[in-house]
Amino acid sequence: MSLRHAFSQLYGALGRLAYRLTMALESRLYGLRRVVVDAGDCRMDCYLGGPIDARETLVLVHGYSADKAVWVRFAKHFTARYRVLVVDLPGHGETAYDPRLSYRISAQAQRILRAMDTLGITRAHVVGNSMGGMIAARLAHDHPQRLHSAGLIDPAGVQSPQPSDMEQMLARGHNPFLVASQAGFRAFYAMTMARPPWLPGMALHAIGQRYIAQRAQLAHIFEHFTSEGGLDHQLGAIRVPVLVMWGRRDRLLHASAAAVWTAGIPGARQVVHDDLGHMPMLEAPARAARDILHFIQGIAK
Repeated sequence: MSLRHAFSQLYGALGRLAYRLTMALESRLYGLRRVVVDAGDCRMDCYLGGPIDARETLVLVHGYSADKAVWVRFAKHFTARYRVLVVDLPGHGETAYDPRLSYRISAQAQRILRAMDTLGITRAHVVGNSMGGMIAARLAHDHPQRLHSAGLIDPAGVQSPQPSDMEQMLARGHNPFLVASQAGFRAFYAMTMARPPWLPGMALHAIGQRYIAQRAQLAHIFEHFTSEGGLDHQLGAIRVPVLVMWGRRDRLLHASAAAVWTAGIPGARQVVHDDLGHMPMLEAPARAARDILHFIQGIAK
């Protein structure tokens, strides 16, 4: 082992420790506790918060290669009034990867329902980002009786009129999520947000190490996730209230897709933030939370 490699490993280990301690502290400060929930064919690591007797529940679903931590600063705006469940899908965050599982959208949607059942949640507002947005849309289409509403934040799942930077890269045979070096990770990370929250260099290095180490399993999950096809021809059958939120500077999924969702889903509402990228709930959590709160509270009116 070279001195450079040894230093890189140590730097990453310190970064992982700092990141985990920070997330643990923030989640507790914001009223979230870590729980493990039966999801049928697996057990999912989650955050759970808010009053146990709250009248309504918010379920938050992250995107491909992300984890529950991306929702922590967004979730804090809901835990005073709503019960909040934040999931780590299989192969993400602290929920184990199992090559025997299906990572198709329909399978992930069933796991969300099973987790809700385990916790006694009959219906919920489901908010998802990217792949999580597609899962929320699948739930809205297939199981409308279980949803009060769906919040789709830069969701995957339809063909956009204009190709994103990522779609152009995929067309050339390169998946930017599958990184082999820290330089590759930094290039990918720059695509994910227009206004990323500050992280110390060692934490970013640790996240890069995780992407490199999990490259094979991320490739497997991506193959499953993208094999099911889009929802373009099913949007008209969605009847639950839907809010579509997008960051206009999204480089992973082009903002022109927002109009596809809102034109296709009867009564869908749309919010586009000109200064944000693919993850508004992480780039501007208070603003994104206000949008979702306004939408949810307006449903009953």
